[in-house]
Formats: sequence, C-alpha cells, structure tokens
Amino acid sequence: MVELEFTEGALIRRRARVLEQLIDIRAVGVTCAIDDFGTGYSSFAYLQNIPADVIKIDRSFMGGLERERDQKLVRAMITMSHELNYRVVAEGVETQEAYEFLAKSGCDEIQGYLISRPLSPSGFGKWLSAKLRSGGEERAA
Repeated sequence: MVELEFTEGALIRRRARVLEQLIDIRAVGVTCAIDDFGTGYSSFAYLQNIPADVIKIDRSFMGGLERERDQKLVRAMITMSHELNYRVVAEGVETQEAYEFLAKSGCDEIQGYLISRPLSPSGFGKWLSAKLRSGGEERAA
C-alpha cells in the first residue's frame, strides 16, 4: 500500500543509483511512480528500462486540454504508457471538462483540485467521512 514517487529529474541526475534502488524497493512490494512525467528531463528511451509501475503526467499538460493539439499529446502519453504496462495518473486536474476528457482517453486515475485541495490529516478524515456518507461518489478516471 506504499507508493514511492520520484521525478524524471532525479532519475536523470542519478540514473545508475536510482535504478538500482528502485529495483530493491519494488522487490519488497513498494509501487514506484515517475512524477512530473513529460516535463522534458528524459526521453522515451528511458522508459524501456525504468523499473516503475506508474506514470504521473505533469499538471502542466492539463491547462491546455481545450486545444486539440494538447489533447492529442496527452492521449498519446496515456496510450504509450499503457502499451508499456504503466498505470497512468493525471496531475493537476481542476475542471470537469478535463476529467471527462481524461476518462474518455483511458487515464487510470486523476489528482487535483477537482477532487480536493491539499488537506491536513484531520481535514482528510473529515473529507473522507463526508464522501462515505454521500455514497463515496468519487471521480476516478
């Protein structure tokens, strides 16, 4: 139930050491996620050998989803990630329109203000209780 997130930048700066550690971490059952994917630090070639389970598409791609070109780019990232057996999370989802586009495009999960702003532990407890009382009507692409 533990997921470790690492950025593309951390992977590129310390590639050999990070890859070795990721192999060890995954061996004990920890899920590994590449955070801020698509921000320009790495090439697609790195994805062939990264021992990770999740691609988290950076929030910078969510702001332009009203443009067809940006939609195609995000859809391609989702498709490519699925072809390489990664689960896909879109970060920074703030609108219902973005959520609907991502759901239609096959994105596995979303994060962002559409669901909730960051919460303290006690605030999360209250938020979760309210969700459970309302039938748990969650948004998950």
